[in-house]
Amino acid sequence: MTRVLITAFEPYDRWKENSSWLALVDFTGWYDGELDVTTRRYPVDLGRMSEKLRDDLRSDFDLAIHLGQSPGSPLVKVESVGLNVRSDGTPLIQDAPAAYRSTLDLVPASRLLTDAGIPNELSHHAGTYLCNAVMFLSHHYITEMNNHTKTVFVHLPLTPAQAAKDAGRLASMSTPMSSAAIAMIMEQLATQV
Repeated sequence: MTRVLITAFEPYDRWKENSSWLALVDFTGWYDGELDVTTRRYPVDLGRMSEKLRDDLRSDFDLAIHLGQSPGSPLVKVESVGLNVRSDGTPLIQDAPAAYRSTLDLVPASRLLTDAGIPNELSHHAGTYLCNAVMFLSHHYITEMNNHTKTVFVHLPLTPAQAAKDAGRLASMSTPMSSAAIAMIMEQLATQV
């Protein structure tokens, strides 16, 4: 049986909820497919997140999908590259590669979302905040541990309730649609592991 780790983040800064966690909770409420799914909620703290991530990856999952919210984005963004850079411009890990690119073919997952009417794009840069860090560190730890886990990062839009509380000026996507996107991405990428 294919074993999948799916992670999301806790709330941070002005956000009282995190759309990535809300979508993951929704997903776990209805998903009853063939894949063996383990979920985690990570703290928005680089040191603590890094520790939890390393511990989780020791289980050598077949697939690790990391989720985060992207305020302002109207799209699900399937990220292909994690950079070895913190938000202050210093490396996440000294003497490590400058970047890791996902070894998964992400195009079929994007097409699947498009065919289902879910706005999305393949993105080549996960930013320089914790979302990028979890993607880069996931690849780095997998390489260090010589695991066979394949990994990817997915940014999700805010929920409509989050956007409404922020004066309604930011794009949003319903939690059920984000949750469906998680399932479609997971099922498609699981065919590649």
